[in-house]
Amino acid sequence: MQATMLALISKFGYLALAALVFLENVFPPIPSEVILPAAGFLASVGTMTLPGAIVAATVGSLVGAYALFGVGRVLSEERLRRLLASKPLHALGFREDDVQTAVGWFRNHGAITVLACRCVPIVRSLISIPAGTSGMRLGKFSLYTVLGSLVWNAVLCSVGYFAGSAWSQASASASGAIDAATLVVIAAAVVAAGAWVVVRIVPSIKAAVRSEGER
Repeated sequence: MQATMLALISKFGYLALAALVFLENVFPPIPSEVILPAAGFLASVGTMTLPGAIVAATVGSLVGAYALFGVGRVLSEERLRRLLASKPLHALGFREDDVQTAVGWFRNHGAITVLACRCVPIVRSLISIPAGTSGMRLGKFSLYTVLGSLVWNAVLCSVGYFAGSAWSQASASASGAIDAATLVVIAAAVVAAGAWVVVRIVPSIKAAVRSEGER
């Protein structure tokens, strides 16, 4: 994955970085711990600037958080638990307990968890869902998300920036295993999306067509 991230960000710059961080927020199994140091490393060799990398990553974080915030607005907690208990999402690395943890933290500590949890793996993404379910104001959610994400992104980008080639050499040994895991995640995502379309969308279309024909 390290080589893939470096190649994508090298070629497409800040746009690729923002898109990768967006995906990391929507699919937590994709690790920001790989994406952000890679961006920092590229900043250290002049491909981009460190402040620019941090801003692009924060934009990606905010857009990804909005996506899950929207999910929280339309799904009840019970429906969300059932969804995450499904086999396709289990294959993507999601667990029902992850949502329960995020919901529990939000209930116990309120909106401030949107800020505090941005540095907690998995929960930093899922905390957006109970925020949406609770009806948290979008402006407040946006502010807390930007502040928390800015800290997380700045720390990890700076690690890659100041470590330079040492980071690249240290992480290279794990790249093969991570690449394999990434392929599994992508394949599972494609299968899950296809299954969702077949199970949910196709019957709805057929019912709509049948209803139209009966009129």
